[in-house]
Amino acid sequence: MSDVNAKIETVVKSNDVVLFMKGTPLFPQCGFSSRAIAILEHLGVAFESFDVLQDPEVRQGIKEYSDWPTIPQLYVKGEFVGGSDIMMEMYEAGELGELMAEKKVAPAEA
Repeated sequence: MSDVNAKIETVVKSNDVVLFMKGTPLFPQCGFSSRAIAILEHLGVAFESFDVLQDPEVRQGIKEYSDWPTIPQLYVKGEFVGGSDIMMEMYEAGELGELMAEKKVAPAEA
């Protein structure tokens, strides 16, 4: 396993919900990342984010790790869920909230 994959794996495994995104939750650097943050905040779940713009190796490596070509990427309890389009489809269908409940994801702190 490469150092980049090991780093990604550590981030994925050590957080119940993690979003690999461009920018930060307060300052997303693309519309897709902004939409992904809005969905997670609306669900009211605790999550971590990883700004791929700060780490070019992770920015490329995450695409290979998940075999998914775009960013943002959402992981829940170590499993890849998808990008912002899949998140939106799942959210609108109620499936993303159900997934968070099934996986017993902690609510965000007020």
